[in-house]
Amino acid sequence: MLNSLKNGWFAILVTAIKYVILTMFSALRQQFEEFIELSEEEIKYVASFFQMKKFKKHAIILHAGELVDHEYFVMKGLLKTALTDEKGKEHILQLAMENWWVSDYDALTTHERTIFEISCLENVEVLLLTLNKKEQLCREMHKMEHFFRLKATSGFINGQKRIIALLKNDAQSRYTELFEKYPSLFQRVPKSVLASYLGVSRETLSRFSKG
Repeated sequence: MLNSLKNGWFAILVTAIKYVILTMFSALRQQFEEFIELSEEEIKYVASFFQMKKFKKHAIILHAGELVDHEYFVMKGLLKTALTDEKGKEHILQLAMENWWVSDYDALTTHERTIFEISCLENVEVLLLTLNKKEQLCREMHKMEHFFRLKATSGFINGQKRIIALLKNDAQSRYTELFEKYPSLFQRVPKSVLASYLGVSRETLSRFSKG
């Protein structure tokens, strides 16, 4: 009798955990389905490759000098990827909000130590995917290989556009473009962080916001 009750509660717990994972996985599923079609069974299988994790605001999820094991899909919150130069000045590479992927992809694929730090600007919930599991998933499911290839291309294009904007556009244009694309960032990100991301002083940023 007791064993039956234990087994029953265990089955309920396992079912509940699977439900929570699939519910949290829904945002990533929507992104998959922008590029590929997956059956319910395929969705459940893909979800099994990911690990869910939560971090508090200000937590550092990747330190400079560490080996990189994962890439992260942001379900909730905001992450900052930055490097600090020899003079102690911080340079921000990326601000990653919901539905964005983030990692040091160079260090991840070459097994080198990262030069970046990834930290939480808010409480964050992420899905983690290791390189080994990603490669296994791509070997087993051509659809997923296709998805990750398209996402990599998209990420490269976006990175190229950011470099071009920094080289070509003046500070006012960069500010305007960022505000038009991601207005919520201006409510969620400290002004000092926004200024660093845009490559301007905090005073210049304040002048833009007033104008």
